[in-house]
Amino acid sequence: MRHRSVADLMTPTAVAVQRGTPFKEIARLLDEYGITAVPVVDDENRPVGVVSEADLLRRHTAKDGPSTAEAMMTSPVVTARPSWTAVEAARRMERHRVKRLPVVDAEGRLIGVLSRSDLLQLFLRRDRSIQEEIREDVVVRILHLSPSAVHIDVDEGRVTLSGALERPGIGPILVRLCETVDGVVEVVDRLTYGENGEAGENGQDGEAGRGGEDGGA
Repeated sequence: MRHRSVADLMTPTAVAVQRGTPFKEIARLLDEYGITAVPVVDDENRPVGVVSEADLLRRHTAKDGPSTAEAMMTSPVVTARPSWTAVEAARRMERHRVKRLPVVDAEGRLIGVLSRSDLLQLFLRRDRSIQEEIREDVVVRILHLSPSAVHIDVDEGRVTLSGALERPGIGPILVRLCETVDGVVEVVDRLTYGENGEAGENGQDGEAGRGGEDGGA
């Protein structure tokens, strides 16, 4: 499975400001580009801070001190690398309580910005794409099962697994792997095992569970 990376999701940097950029110029840029924050970079395009709408409003309310990017910015800046997975980036946002991460290359130079809204793209994947990835990558390539061994139903990111597997130990592994697929919101385990149709750990006693008993005669 290939998880979408920060490089896949980030917005390539279209705008950044210098330390000396004044209040009104920053406000104009936020409005022009429809963004809520802008990175502040040094002369070598390395991020040194971030100025957000909240920073502008705070400075406007206080009405004291210089109104430059350097005076208003939040620093030190928390950054991400383009090779990180979306999960790594989301955890960094949560840990540092920030809504966006400037993305830097190996030399620390700004190449993009990742926001919470960019991460939400993961959950906008089409159900059919999620279903195909689970079938082709998880079921067939990783677990070496027949593509028809598991019935996979995906509805709004909610994955339901059903069917009869020979080995009970495969079920929990399959569920965990499905949970790591980009765009999956929840996994429901309705798998059964062996000749008796024994339900999985999260399975429900439905027709799939009773089918083994009726058909075993």
